[in-house]
Amino acid sequence: MALTVLNPTTESPARDFELAPRIQSLAGKTVGFISNGKEGTKGFFTHLENLLLSKYQVAEVIWETKSNYSAPAETEIIERAQAWDLAITGLGD
Repeated sequence: MALTVLNPTTESPARDFELAPRIQSLAGKTVGFISNGKEGTKGFFTHLENLLLSKYQVAEVIWETKSNYSAPAETEIIERAQAWDLAITGLGD
């Protein structure tokens, strides 16, 4: 019996990139949530939204939900997210 061993590494090197600048304060900022649409996400994001608005003086929280929990966010969501100061993604089961 032959045994085949697969190498899961990539052959191309990782691309260089710069990290986004850190936000110094959340006050007055727009925060967006991108949910995978599973039930457990709603309670977590609701609690987080309350904290962001009351404790950190966030100006606005925007909710987006992907149409497929196991796929990347749709182009339209990514385009809208460019107007946000901060994006938080989450999943829940």
